[in-house]
Amino acid sequence: MHRLWLVFAQTVTVCLGILFIVTTLRPDWLRNGGRVPADEGRPAPTAVVEQATASYADAVARAAPAVVNIYTTKAVEVPLIPLPPDPELNRLFRGLPGFTQRRQSGSLGSGVIVRGDGYILTNYHVVEAADSIRVALADGRETDAKVVGADPETDLAVLKIGLPKLQAISFDADESLRVGDVVLAIGNPFGVGQTTTLGIVSALGRNRLGINIYENFIQTDAAINPGNSGGALVDARGRLVGINTAIYSETGGSLGIGFAIPAKTAERILGEIIERGKVTRGWLGIEPQDISPELMRAFGLDSQNGVIVAGVLRGGPAHAAGLRVGDIILKMDDEVIHDSIGFLNAIAPRKPGSEVDLTLLREGRQMRGKVLVGERPAAVRRR
Repeated sequence: MHRLWLVFAQTVTVCLGILFIVTTLRPDWLRNGGRVPADEGRPAPTAVVEQATASYADAVARAAPAVVNIYTTKAVEVPLIPLPPDPELNRLFRGLPGFTQRRQSGSLGSGVIVRGDGYILTNYHVVEAADSIRVALADGRETDAKVVGADPETDLAVLKIGLPKLQAISFDADESLRVGDVVLAIGNPFGVGQTTTLGIVSALGRNRLGINIYENFIQTDAAINPGNSGGALVDARGRLVGINTAIYSETGGSLGIGFAIPAKTAERILGEIIERGKVTRGWLGIEPQDISPELMRAFGLDSQNGVIVAGVLRGGPAHAAGLRVGDIILKMDDEVIHDSIGFLNAIAPRKPGSEVDLTLLREGRQMRGKVLVGERPAAVRRR
């Protein structure tokens, strides 16, 4: 009897020891009724996270065939000896025989096929004064191009080529471009061949940059380099939103500040050049000046809205209507004029021969007057 009790006590002690060990090390066995999990002994599966990779290949495929490389040549006078830095002496020496030699100079740029019948948009400075223009297409074809017309004041030009089966780019009809939208710049930087760069719209409506007379630029950080001028700025769907035209750079390379002419402006200029061979803008024949805080106080004005007439062209529309230097134009057809850029942009779309109603401030007295709009004389771009 004593022996049986000893065996029982030892058995209970062993069972309690096992229970203690299991409870301490593998409590999940007790929760599963003592069953070993089916995946016991197998390595834990690695979590797979699928990350979608954004691609703009479809947008590039739609737009790239319409972007062309432009090669130009023109004759330039190269000095045979160093010329004096003084501009007047420089000009005098250049006019003397034997001091300069006429040579051919080449340059490159980009363009965009905007109509299937061969019309191409590019920058005016790409083809300015060119003796010959050669266009290379994305499909390998090359041909000569002729200038249909140009608008130096927006730095746009229209070329024409005669090749068949041309793929034209689509314009952004929605005009829904916003700051932060993804854009792609397609062109021929440094002559390396067609290249696409990616960025976003950094700002809209940039002006006062001193690049053109009429400025309303799209700013982007998509890399734009020499040779990209005249190329396409497209959205994520491959639609044309701008014509790349300039960069801000201290080194000549891209610093992430590039500027493009909006597609809406380019399309309007394109239509006028094709239809009439030139761009017609309204003009009053005055030199507008912004109202600074100092001038605002001097004239006793309540705000800086409006422009001061700093000059009146004799025989021009404003002169014929009796405007004087020192007059302040506050409104045009009851629309407030904010500054000189706003004034130029407001008068430019007016048709020559139409009338505008100006609200003026002259010697502290407000008055109204009508001016017959003239046609702005053609500008010659100098670089």
